[in-house]
Amino acid sequence: MKVFITGATGFIGTAVVQELLANGHHVLGLSRSQESTNKLIAAGAEVHRGDLNDFESLKAGAADSDAVIHLGFVHDFSRFEEMCKLDAKVIEAIGETLEGTDKPFLITSGTALFSKEGLTIETDRSINSNPRIATENAADAVAIKGVKVAVIRLSPSVHGNGDMIGFVPTSINIAKERGKSGVINEGNNFWPAVHRLDAAKLYRLALEKPFESGTRYHAVAEQGIPFKDIATIIAERLNIPVVSLTDEEAAEHFGWFAHFAKLNNLTSSEETKTALDWKTQYPTLLEDLQSDVYFSEQE
Repeated sequence: MKVFITGATGFIGTAVVQELLANGHHVLGLSRSQESTNKLIAAGAEVHRGDLNDFESLKAGAADSDAVIHLGFVHDFSRFEEMCKLDAKVIEAIGETLEGTDKPFLITSGTALFSKEGLTIETDRSINSNPRIATENAADAVAIKGVKVAVIRLSPSVHGNGDMIGFVPTSINIAKERGKSGVINEGNNFWPAVHRLDAAKLYRLALEKPFESGTRYHAVAEQGIPFKDIATIIAERLNIPVVSLTDEEAAEHFGWFAHFAKLNNLTSSEETKTALDWKTQYPTLLEDLQSDVYFSEQE
């Protein structure tokens, strides 16, 4: 099938493009720059010029394709709530084009919507105040209108070669700047994780297999890694100490990232694996941390 992809030249998007092309699909990638255009052409994809603020361009891309994968998101944390509202508008615009068709529409969210004791499963719905819930609310709204929608919740750590702005490099950069690798209240909170190539395979399988509109899939290879284990490896690789911080100290140490550093997000993907016959095969997060994926230019 021909698949229109937003975020097609991003860290995860490039892997999804490669996965689809390698399995006989055609890709129409959204591009807002000549650099992105060149990347898409080099990968063997078609180019659709526009950006996430150009709703007419998004609608045209969706109309010209057999399916849509929405991976694009503006990662401006200084305007996070505004960007989440924009994401909802993007979903609404694409959804309008897909109404009355049977074209699958895969929308990207995150398991980080949930921070709680116990295990999060695919049928859970977040009731917290995280602005990112706007994405899932928008997905439900277009599903009610008959659009064939599934939401893929990515782990807070999607790791692998090329990860420049994710949770792990952010943690590393903060540790380098502060001269210590911090955890909050002993770091016994859990982060799920997935390698980006395993996540890319999940997107393809979700496109190829029938699903009920409104379905949630969890891109989770490891349901929970203690944050203290992540911080400890970072400390060892940077030759700095690990320190346990109070909530007050963490606000100064981590800044805006403190919310994520204390995220407790133990998450299952058993329903996803069963529904899609999804099997993970790439390195774990700790294996990537212990290799040169994140430290080859920093040691």
